[in-house]
Amino acid sequence: MRLALDWIAAALASPARMPGQATGYSVDSRSIQPGELFIALRGPNHDGHAHVAEALDKGAAAALAERDSSAAALERVIAVEDTYQALLDLASSARCLWPGTLIAVTGSAGKTTTKDAIAALLSAGMTVSKAGGNLNNHVGLPLSVLRLDESARAAVVEIGMNHAGEIRDLARVARPDIGVVTNAGYAHIEFFDSIDAVANAKRELIQSLGRDGVAVLNADDERVRRFAEIHPGRSITFGLAAGAEVRATQVDHASEGASFTVDGTRFETRLMGLHGVRNVLAGIAVARAFGIPASRLVDAARSLAPGNMRGERFTHRGVTVYNDCYNSNPDAVRAMLDLVRILPARRHVAVLGEMLELGRWSEALHRDVGSYVAECGFSVLIGIRGAARHLVDSARLAGLAADAAYFFDDPDAAGRFLRETAREGDAILFKGSRGTRVEIALERF
Repeated sequence: MRLALDWIAAALASPARMPGQATGYSVDSRSIQPGELFIALRGPNHDGHAHVAEALDKGAAAALAERDSSAAALERVIAVEDTYQALLDLASSARCLWPGTLIAVTGSAGKTTTKDAIAALLSAGMTVSKAGGNLNNHVGLPLSVLRLDESARAAVVEIGMNHAGEIRDLARVARPDIGVVTNAGYAHIEFFDSIDAVANAKRELIQSLGRDGVAVLNADDERVRRFAEIHPGRSITFGLAAGAEVRATQVDHASEGASFTVDGTRFETRLMGLHGVRNVLAGIAVARAFGIPASRLVDAARSLAPGNMRGERFTHRGVTVYNDCYNSNPDAVRAMLDLVRILPARRHVAVLGEMLELGRWSEALHRDVGSYVAECGFSVLIGIRGAARHLVDSARLAGLAADAAYFFDDPDAAGRFLRETAREGDAILFKGSRGTRVEIALERF
């Protein structure tokens, strides 16, 4: 959104007055573009106030800086008490100016891919504004709101969380008209006592909807499906479960993606596995809320492609590689194991990095996944870093041979080992949490 600098100052109760407008919004002075508003944030390892002058020199229309900083004395600076709070307040005020329908997506896994699928399918019937990347936290979400396309009829953003109350607070900024919940699983469980507590935190998005809001819920997740009971407005369920309003039947999987039928319409997508099917179903469900029939969405679904390190598939020297290195949690690992194991291959190999943010649950959850690797019939397992050692130990106890289950402290060594041992005809899954850097193992391989 383009906002007059005077309007921004007034919205933040600042006496500053200056001509011009902000044509964009950034918290990174390195990538600031002429005309953007630079918001100087203080972090544990950096202070954006040190770069205000640089941002202004690069053509920033103005900057937000805290009153107690030396940057507050510079020209074209709007001084505020707290720039984090000012970012939230500004986005909340700007949201009131935007007349379109805002769709917010949350869940333990699949938020970004679901967001992209929703945007792509809605684009079959209208102009859609989509937040880039995975801007879903207390900085990314307000930036996404400020960057909404004024000409768009709808916008799709994602909302993440680490603690109870975060989704509620971010929903106050975004004011969603449609709330989509993909699932409630073990991601970030280190901050919770149970999966039920995680689900309650996800439910905050649905609780933020008014009676006129629409809840779009995964019917295959029992906890998420029950959110319809607390929503006074319309709920649309999606999934493979009997009773789902948008239900996939006749599901087929192939190495290139999946196909399925909804209400007599056949869909094909390059998104992989049942989780990929559900991503598309969420988009079909949101389109239904706008009155767009499934038959108009076939081409858009076919055009969907996996995002970077999110289920990408390619062949290297006769080996089929599935690159799902973007992030990991127990539910997401199981989903990819279920997918790769049914695809034809000489051997199925799993390269699994440590799953982070599991807290006191870490050892038990790694052991559970290790047992599942053996149960799925994988020929080789490679664990990388930290708690992945428990994953390897458990796979051996579950029947995987000692010379088929390996642990490495770093991804570089794992990749070099795999380079020497992989065989033509293998199918190899690479997956791990961001901090484990499993993509390095893929690069070395």
